[in-house]
Amino acid sequence: MSQYRRMRVPGGTVYFEVCLAQAGSDLLVREVDALRWAVGATLRERPVEVLAWVVLPDRMHAIWRLPEGDSDYALRWGAIKGRFTASLRDDGSGESGQSPDLRIGERVKRGEGGIWQKRFWEHHVRGAADLEQHLDLCRQAPVVSGLVGRWDDWRYSSFVRGRMRAAG
Repeated sequence: MSQYRRMRVPGGTVYFEVCLAQAGSDLLVREVDALRWAVGATLRERPVEVLAWVVLPDRMHAIWRLPEGDSDYALRWGAIKGRFTASLRDDGSGESGQSPDLRIGERVKRGEGGIWQKRFWEHHVRGAADLEQHLDLCRQAPVVSGLVGRWDDWRYSSFVRGRMRAAG
């Protein structure tokens, strides 16, 4: 099996793209409350400064600034993915695996949840211009994906949520 190395920069600022295994799914927006719970529970345990976050139907883009001396973003993403998957398995009925999104192909046979791509993409932000570029990438993702005509029409975005909070 190949070894995958991730760059470790304690206190660094990192851009992420985290995708579902099934492209074209709408699971993340359909189950956004479960996703918010998974993110909140994880970031309460291991805080980061969230600079941007946008949830699309089948992927998320985020920019985090890690605490000084901490470079373990992979642990956080693993916990978010695991909690979200577990929340879909427990629908309150006592039966597990209710969501068809939990049963995708060979990954399930290997004991994996089947919802998420195994890896995620990260980019360590290098300077103010790079940060602005990636903030804009997050902001414009719903437009580029063809979901809305203007970024501020997409409600699953930290940009829109921040603007709504500021407005009162």
